Amino acid sequence: MNTDHSPRKGAGYTMPENSEYMAEQHQEILLGEEEGLDVSLYSSPEFNWLQMEQIRTGIKDKVDVSVYADPTYSYETMKQIRLSLYSSINLLPYVERGFADDELEQIRLALEDKLSIDTWLTDDMYVQQIYEIRIGLYEGLNVSVYADDQYNWMQMREIRLGLEKKLKVSCYTNCLFSHWQMKEIRLGLEAGLDVSSYAKLIFSGSDMKEKRENLLKEKTTTYMTADKLGIDISSMTKKDFSIFVEDNGNRVYAFIRFVAGNIVTEDDIYKALKKRGIVNGIKRGAITEMIRKRRMNEKILIAEGTPAEDGKNGWFEFFVRLDLPRIPAPLPDGGVDYVNIEAFEMVDEGEKIAVYHPAEKGKDGENVFGEVIHANEGAEKKPLKGKGFTIAPDGVTYLSNMNGKFEYVNGQIIISNMIIVREDVTAVTGKLEVDGSVYVIGSVYSGGYISATGDIIVEHNVEACKLVAGGNVMIKKGSCSKNDCFIEAGGEVSGSFFEAANIDAGSNIRANYIMNSNINTMEKVFVSGSKGMLLGGRTRAVKGVDTYNLGNKSHIKTVLEVGKNALYNRQQAMFERKREQILDELMMLEDRWNSILQTLPPDKEDAEELIKKLNAAIVAKDHELADLDAEVSKLANMTDQDMKAVIVRGNAYEGSIVEISTIRYILPSHVSRIVFKLRNKNVVMVKL
Repeated sequence: MNTDHSPRKGAGYTMPENSEYMAEQHQEILLGEEEGLDVSLYSSPEFNWLQMEQIRTGIKDKVDVSVYADPTYSYETMKQIRLSLYSSINLLPYVERGFADDELEQIRLALEDKLSIDTWLTDDMYVQQIYEIRIGLYEGLNVSVYADDQYNWMQMREIRLGLEKKLKVSCYTNCLFSHWQMKEIRLGLEAGLDVSSYAKLIFSGSDMKEKRENLLKEKTTTYMTADKLGIDISSMTKKDFSIFVEDNGNRVYAFIRFVAGNIVTEDDIYKALKKRGIVNGIKRGAITEMIRKRRMNEKILIAEGTPAEDGKNGWFEFFVRLDLPRIPAPLPDGGVDYVNIEAFEMVDEGEKIAVYHPAEKGKDGENVFGEVIHANEGAEKKPLKGKGFTIAPDGVTYLSNMNGKFEYVNGQIIISNMIIVREDVTAVTGKLEVDGSVYVIGSVYSGGYISATGDIIVEHNVEACKLVAGGNVMIKKGSCSKNDCFIEAGGEVSGSFFEAANIDAGSNIRANYIMNSNINTMEKVFVSGSKGMLLGGRTRAVKGVDTYNLGNKSHIKTVLEVGKNALYNRQQAMFERKREQILDELMMLEDRWNSILQTLPPDKEDAEELIKKLNAAIVAKDHELADLDAEVSKLANMTDQDMKAVIVRGNAYEGSIVEISTIRYILPSHVSRIVFKLRNKNVVMVKL
């Protein structure tokens, strides 16, 4: 039994076969591997599956999981730290103070709303207390009245509810009152009763409830007796109704209790509103209807503030299509329709591409107390970057500089030269070399040659020819030759099929059928559809292969090389040569720097200009070295982090050869729905 628990980086990490791992833990590690994540960060029996899920999610979302990948943290604590990282909030100081789980959630929510929770937080507070303080701060209440650990959370809630309704909470803020007592005093204040007769510590909560209900009955009795005698009691009694202020001072509700003899007038409502300072948005029609139709035991909206209207953010209006299908449509068999894809959008010189509409100011609102609710102004967007366009004198209109291909990639406008060839390209056409992109409406036949710094798109077929592109190559129908078709691309190569083609690509290679071809890519090869087949030839793909069928029943030799193969080594060697060259150039510049310092020109301005130019050259070369080192690091980590080996979604036939990081495996018999991976220096098969 394998008992080696040491972590290994990469999607190909071998999971320990140990009973300490539950099925759910196995599942989390498998999910991480399928997503190409570094599962070594959580593949330890010390983590339960819920903790693993939080770490896996964080890795997937590209946050620093080392902040919370600690088995002593509960999964809920991990979750709150992970969520806080999305908002650049540091919860670790609160974790160190002893807060955990739901407590951290309340703190996080407060910090996200920029509430001053730290002012009132003490180490011995628990989640419900923190919640009451957060809600009070959010509603703009004076939380200093109750943000004290001498109150339990139920006492805090009663005081907060009183503050929301603008009651005289000082009648019951004594911490010796239980929350039951506080509630009875609060209900009495809401009903307009004189609570001083029972707001005393000597009365229990039950006593207070009895006294409050007796006071309500006395109000009713006083009213009925006086009414029979024809006495004006408007100044002698208070009516049984409540006014509720909610939604942070934006809505006011009235509630008239259904009690025998309880008669409330419009004037009573208006006096209560005036007493509470409610002056804005009063719905007089609603008050009249409530009184005339005696709508009792019903919460009626009687006042509403004017909400603030936030300003509209700045936005770009485009006059060209941005929604071109970058990914071809699927076919019924699961393949990909390369023929009908629209690969690009053309623009003319001087054509209006986009117009920026500046942000707008917001409109302030007003709550029911007449207080201004300030609106947020709209946010401005940064000007668009890219090339091939100018901004008109108005500062907001974007115009094309040329007739060319329009692309909107990662928030940037790219307009490049596009040559449209409206005939077939052959040996007779001659070499076609373009600084930009080329679109061939026909086909490229024997002897054809196209070289472009941008993309090459061929509407129909490609035969014996050579295509060299700095960007992508798309052959909508496909390529068929006798091993005399050569395609080189800095980006992706795609087409319906490739037969006997030689392809070198810096990015993925995609097709529905590849046969007897020599394929090289620094990324992946995808062969789609239930009829899709990768058959014969040699395929080298550093990051892996994903095909429906591999080989065929005739056992045609089909070789796949993935991982650190010859292509990978060639790229690594190229980087090493380039690094040596940059280091030599830096050394020459530094020698030149030392030489100049000893023989500076007598003219001060000339000397300063010379030093400035030389320093700029050294800095530029340092940046070039840093960029190259980043590429070297990316290459070194490529197979560890991104490679998923060989996936066969249909049939893999006998005789097919799979080589992963120079470890070779010859398939002895037909298998289906399988994944080939490298495990313990052996190529193994895992069911898909």
